[in-house]
Parts: sequence; structure tokens; C-alpha cells
Amino acid sequence: MQKSPTPQPAAALDSRQLDLPLFAEPALPPSTPSSSQKPDTSRAPDGTKLRSLTLGAQTLHYQLKRSSRRSIGFAIDSSGLMITAPRWVTLADIETAISEKQRWIFSKLIEWQTRVEQRALPQVDWKDGAQVPYLGQPVRVMLGAPRGMLAFDAQQAALALPLPLQADPQQIKDRVQGWLQGEAKRLFGERLAIYAEKLGVNYRAYALSSAATRWGSCSSDGKIRLNWRLIHFPLSIIDYVVAHELAHLREMNHSPRFWETVESIFPEFREARQTLKHHPPELLPTL
Repeated sequence: MQKSPTPQPAAALDSRQLDLPLFAEPALPPSTPSSSQKPDTSRAPDGTKLRSLTLGAQTLHYQLKRSSRRSIGFAIDSSGLMITAPRWVTLADIETAISEKQRWIFSKLIEWQTRVEQRALPQVDWKDGAQVPYLGQPVRVMLGAPRGMLAFDAQQAALALPLPLQADPQQIKDRVQGWLQGEAKRLFGERLAIYAEKLGVNYRAYALSSAATRWGSCSSDGKIRLNWRLIHFPLSIIDYVVAHELAHLREMNHSPRFWETVESIFPEFREARQTLKHHPPELLPTL
């Protein structure tokens, strides 16, 4: 009997819902096959399968949902790339479809991310009186402080910079960003120590990142990277990301056991996770 041809995959995009995935999958030891050889079968809290596929030098993370539809659909929402495929379509067919549309997928992710940032981020006018978010609250930039003096007044929510009132906007931005990164380095280190003790794990090292699409990552050798822009968010959001990455030292996946590990040290993780997925406009995730 002649084998019926496999239907051509169809792509669908909901332009109202698109965001880049916020966390990098933990790096596996070199001997571990790539996802195309050994699929990741971990699941999100809602039961959707979480997978990743290496495409050249890039790794694409996506969720796979089986349904009764007749074609393969691509949609990008606040959780990242979602692929809906018929139950009879093989994983190899799905990965082939992804590979064929990879240029479109990556370009749409970048395009939407730019739109999200433009919509979420008010344009900062870098001058005396400018406001930037710090730990979820606006901080006012004050110029004219004595030379060599950079001071933060928590009660007044003001950051005094030793710059003249007519300082160049880029110079002001660089000083503010440098202060925020210094605060991030200090505070993230403190929170990592607290939650590592709670979980009973040790991380090898940690560093700040400036990733455009990831809030944090954890490698299999215990190195943690946290996006310095988390300093814009309330402490609870920072704690969630810290707990998330430390939990990978127990479970190098996003399986139900992983989420149970996160919950054991940060019970409010669901609320914090949703906040990061749908960050409100008044919080500034980038500068």
C-alpha cells in the first residue's frame, strides 16, 4: 500500500503574544547528546513538554503541545515559542519544520522583543531629575554632588552624582548604569548565599550578565549568571531568579521535581514567575 505523504507544516503567529524565553536551559556535560539526538522530555508546571533544539550556534527553547489539529503551528507568547503539532507527527518531522523556519522564528522573536521593550520602557531623558527603577521603586537622579562623591539616599530615593548640571546624557547614563551594576553584584551575592544555605547547595562562581533574552543561567559545573537588570525589580523577583538557578544544582532540567525544588525554598515562585513573564510597564527591565 502506498504511504500517504506527510502534510506540509503550517506556521501561525499570534502577533499580540510574543516574548523571548527568560531562562537559559542549564548547560550539560560535553558527552551529553544534543536535543536533536536525545530529546528533553521535561515539562512546564502546566504539563506542556519543554524541549530545546540546537540550530548551528544557537539553541532554541520551545514548548511542544500535541493536539488534534492537522498541521504544525508556530506561536510565540509570553512563555516563548509554542509549537502545536498533530499527535501522529514525529519529533523528527517537528524538528525539520523548526529548522526550515528558523530564520523566520528568530527574526520574529527579535522583532517582538524590540516591540515589548519599546512599549514597556519609557524613554529616559538623561538629565538632572531623571528617574530610573531600583528594586521596584523609582530613584531620582540628582546632579551637582561634590567631586568624587556618589551617594544614594534610600529615604529620599535619590542618587546624587558628581556631575555638572549640564553633563552629557551618555555620561549620566554610564554613571547610573555603573552604580546599578555595582548594586546588583553586591545584592545578588547576598541573596545567593542565603538561598544556597536554605537549599544546602554550593555554587562554584557567579557573575553578572547583560543578556538580552535571559534573566539567569546555571551551568553543570556550578557557575551561575544573573542578569544585572534584575536590580530594577522588587527583591522578591530577584529572589525567585536566584532560587530558580540554584535549584538547577539539584535538577538540571525543568521537570516537576525541579519546580518542587524551587518551591521548597521560594513558595511564591508562581507569582514571581508570572511577573517576569508579563512585567508591568512601570518596571524597567533594561536601560
